[in-house]
Amino acid sequence: MTETSESPEVEPTGSVVREDDGRWIVLRRTFAAPVADVWASLTEPAGLEPWIGTWDGDPTTGSVRFVMTAEGATDGDECRVLRCDPPHRLVVETAVGETSWHLEVDLADDGGATALVFRQALGPDEDAGSIGPGWEYYLDRLAAARAGRDPATVVWDSYYPALAAHYGSTAAPA
Repeated sequence: MTETSESPEVEPTGSVVREDDGRWIVLRRTFAAPVADVWASLTEPAGLEPWIGTWDGDPTTGSVRFVMTAEGATDGDECRVLRCDPPHRLVVETAVGETSWHLEVDLADDGGATALVFRQALGPDEDAGSIGPGWEYYLDRLAAARAGRDPATVVWDSYYPALAAHYGSTAAPA
């Protein structure tokens, strides 16, 4: 991840919540853009690449290969598309090591802006204190890219371990 000599303090925008189907990390952002425009930043390879990575393959098969380019070159992992309702809802599962991550993104019109709600299901042994700061970091990279700023100016050291205690303390028991 990109590091610079400065590590500005960031405030957490999410929390861990307990719902009937388990624990979730939930984060929110608002973008001064139409829903379809934000959707493109989340689903099109050219929109994803500046802030997190890219994908290739045919999404109509229900699976693409996702490559995280923000952290250097990787071979990529299978990303299964479980639900895609353009331009409002995307649900995917992707492998992270031996674990599978269930990720959901919902977009809604918010008076001319777009409200984004990102959610990740947490397994019983997953550490919200290490996962939450990562999504804060990536969503801030998305915000930087959308605002025309270089996402590399978003400093990883500002997020972890600084936000780990917040996500660990808001983690509802499994």
